[in-house]
Amino acid sequence: MPLRDTLARVDADLAAGRVPVARQRLRGLVSSFPNDLLLRRRLAEVYRLYGEPAEAGRWMYLEQDRDAAETSAFEARYQTAPQRMRALAWQGPESLARTAFAREQLAAVRAACSDAMGRPVDWDTVPSGENAASRGSAFADFLAGAGCLVAILAFLAIWVNGLVALFD
Repeated sequence: MPLRDTLARVDADLAAGRVPVARQRLRGLVSSFPNDLLLRRRLAEVYRLYGEPAEAGRWMYLEQDRDAAETSAFEARYQTAPQRMRALAWQGPESLARTAFAREQLAAVRAACSDAMGRPVDWDTVPSGENAASRGSAFADFLAGAGCLVAILAFLAIWVNGLVALFD
């Protein structure tokens, strides 16, 4: 469906009080057009209707006229640079942003993420940011795998025992 038609449906949904449907349509549009700042602004307006300042701050993060409280709520929810980078869901280089402020914000988030990861990152390969957590869970993953192996071996032993008993 063309962008204009979908935006018309968003307007109709909002006029009819179908805010969740409008939000879903806008989320889909932002997913399809991640570099469109006007769509991000519209989505932030819908999240304001929900009373979700962190999400409104997320989608207004690249706008100069953003609300400081919403920005703080966004930064509190997404505390690390990799989390913010993933949450912003930008695609392509910063130069695709229409405003200088947005380009500066995107560059700052990417630079902070690069520092946090210890290597250069870009918007098309956003890191998971779970390096420290994944190191801690490697042992837990090993234990889970070992437990599954023990369960499978026990099942096979019981099955073989039953098969031997059947022919005895």
